[in-house]
Amino acid sequence: MLRFRQRVAESFSFDARALVTTIAWLRPCAAIGQATAIAVVVGRLHVALPLIPLAVGIAVLILATPVAFLRLRNARPVGEAEAFVHVAFDILMLGWALYFTGGASNPFITLLLVPVALTAAALSGKATAVVTALAAAVYAILIFAYAPLPDMPMHGNEFRLHLTGMAINFMIAVLLLAVFVGRMSASLNTQREAIRRLHERALRDESILAIATQAAGAAHQLNTPLSTLRTLLPELERGREADAALRADVKVMTGEVERCRGILRDMVEYGRQQLAGTAQATALGDYVRESVDRFRLLRPEAEVTTQVAPESRRQRIAVQPGLAHALLNLMQNALDASLHNGSHTVILHAAIDGSRVEFVIGDHGDGLSAHRTVSLPTVSDKPDGLGIGLALARSTIERMHGELHARSDAGGTFVHVTLPRAERA
Repeated sequence: MLRFRQRVAESFSFDARALVTTIAWLRPCAAIGQATAIAVVVGRLHVALPLIPLAVGIAVLILATPVAFLRLRNARPVGEAEAFVHVAFDILMLGWALYFTGGASNPFITLLLVPVALTAAALSGKATAVVTALAAAVYAILIFAYAPLPDMPMHGNEFRLHLTGMAINFMIAVLLLAVFVGRMSASLNTQREAIRRLHERALRDESILAIATQAAGAAHQLNTPLSTLRTLLPELERGREADAALRADVKVMTGEVERCRGILRDMVEYGRQQLAGTAQATALGDYVRESVDRFRLLRPEAEVTTQVAPESRRQRIAVQPGLAHALLNLMQNALDASLHNGSHTVILHAAIDGSRVEFVIGDHGDGLSAHRTVSLPTVSDKPDGLGIGLALARSTIERMHGELHARSDAGGTFVHVTLPRAERA
């Protein structure tokens, strides 16, 4: 559960890169808006404005835009301090434009709220408090220090012009808030869905961990009686060499004991490989053939139909040790489903698509029942089944950053396993 809580905390981490990306896109919009407003006021309203300092401010905004995008192309994480610098820069540039256009009397003064709102959505409370203080300080300075606008020849309509500016400012603020609040809402919904999946996965992993712990204990305890049986079985034959039936039975029992011991050794080796986390480089065609051979040793009655894309047969993949057991579980489930309908057929297809490897395991059964899902199966359709094979396979595949999906139709069930190809050996 500790790891689950850490993942939930990471889902709500402050997204400084998203904030810088938003600011980078808003800067050219701000530059175009300021240039348009200046052109209208000077060209149509014939109001004398200090064009040189205003042009310098617009030029600085334009030059800062490609700088921000070049920084975002770098994969290095964007820190909160760096995001704060971008926000503070935009606040100061807006204050520069407002200083030469009437200061606090300019109806666009309320645009100082936009960087505060964006910061509150993306950064920590401490950063938001600093940005709020900076915006408030700029507002306070502009009340007392600004370049007053000259008298405008509007014949008494100056207040109407002010109201027009306020209306434009209101529309800009509403548009920005609608867009970014919508994005925040979508992000929250995505986070809720991620938390739900993490919670489901944590519950499944806890159940599988409990099963694995019990299996490890059982394997340790079984080793002693198996060794005892292996020692005592030859004793049964001693003095009864003429009893052919007994010798045949002892031979079968000895073989079964050796088989159990081999399974325990495989479990131990598999655990060591899992702890080491080393991947095996092999050709896809060879890996499919080895998987089928291993499956036929366990289920000799199976008729396995394999198909590997010709262009993928010799391509090499890096295979994690747990994949073999996951595919083995899926093929055993497929055979059991086919046997239920009187068939012995199991289908195994494999192909490489770019950076992904896909395995398809199919059967000729009746399909998944209503109570049995791929996401978290807890009930088995088989009389002697434990209901955990599919859950173990899915957990293993997700641990390898893969996906597992199933589809059922009249011809049976097909389970699709998609994995990253990893290193191209």
